[in-house]
Amino acid sequence: MLDSLMRTYARLPVSFERGEGPYLWDTEGNRYLDALGGIAVCALGHAHPAVTEAIRNQAGRLLHCSNLYRVPVQESLGERLSELTGNDAVFFCNSGAEANEAAIKLARLHASQRGIGDPAIMVMEGAFHGRTMATLTATGSRKARAGFEPLLPGFVRVPFGDLNAARRAASNTPGLIAVMVEPIQGEGGIVTPPAGYLKGLRELCDERDLLLICDEIQSGMGRTGQWLAASHEGVSADVTTLAKALGNGVPIGACLARGAAADVLQPGTHGSTFGGNPLASSAALAVLETIESEGLLNRASSLGQRIEQGLRDRLGEQPAVEAIRGSGLMIGIELREPCGVLVERALERGLLINVTAERVIRLLPPYILTDEQADEIADTVSALVLEFCGTGSK
Repeated sequence: MLDSLMRTYARLPVSFERGEGPYLWDTEGNRYLDALGGIAVCALGHAHPAVTEAIRNQAGRLLHCSNLYRVPVQESLGERLSELTGNDAVFFCNSGAEANEAAIKLARLHASQRGIGDPAIMVMEGAFHGRTMATLTATGSRKARAGFEPLLPGFVRVPFGDLNAARRAASNTPGLIAVMVEPIQGEGGIVTPPAGYLKGLRELCDERDLLLICDEIQSGMGRTGQWLAASHEGVSADVTTLAKALGNGVPIGACLARGAAADVLQPGTHGSTFGGNPLASSAALAVLETIESEGLLNRASSLGQRIEQGLRDRLGEQPAVEAIRGSGLMIGIELREPCGVLVERALERGLLINVTAERVIRLLPPYILTDEQADEIADTVSALVLEFCGTGSK
């Protein structure tokens, strides 16, 4: 049956049939501890009762009715999401790439409304914003862009974390209208910028009347211990994009805006057939309510500290380990050599992990872990790394 699918994924030799909490079971009945969470999606784990109930109730009433009409649950979700993140308005779509596409379109339309005919957006090396043509152009990976040229004009690329480079580019780029950045680069290897970097970008945008666009697809929704990772530096973006954990597995994305940016998109300028439909909005509303009611922002922060400390205790002195970094439950262990083989080795031990940027083990577990499960992740990953580096028992 796999032959009927386009070969867009190098799939691992396992198929899952059910999940509960932080665990998945394959078709052979084997259990796995999920430290990847569907790539930062299942923040509440699998089959969470509140999300399950919200989906069940909404599916029994109304799945879809089109954005030609008012959708009360979408309005409730938009209001709550705006309150929690300090924004004024939301556009709902179906994915992170679509949310970023909306943000790019918003920036270009903003430029057009100001009489700028050849606008440019500053983006970062190492960034990943999606696989549509606009978001692919904004993405910093040459490998991801290869073969899809010609890409779109109107983007200028600078090193991530280098505020001086951003300032130079701003001075030398006519028509610059926005700066687009991930507070933490997820696909790029869980790369965290220097302290003060986001605040510096905010100041640069304020000085030059630019929009600051924060792609929080992976880092948002509480993963770092705050609703938005930019909040750790007290930074508020003009435009913020969310997806992944927003629906806990139900496809939904959001482009949020505040101030003047919230009024740029008007009827006819953008849209989505399925975006924010009753089913997806109900699921997302249940996610927000659960994270709030169960105190999962603080829990994500403390769990992340626990896992990271466990990794540092066992791996911090290993010469083969380049760095251990992250924020909350967004953790990367960078090795000095490619380590993709560790994904299957972890699978054999009942643990789901990911390797990104060739050398970075990426951990994105759910916020509902117990302390014991967090310790198991740290212990298993540490053992795998030590064996890989030739310093542990086989």
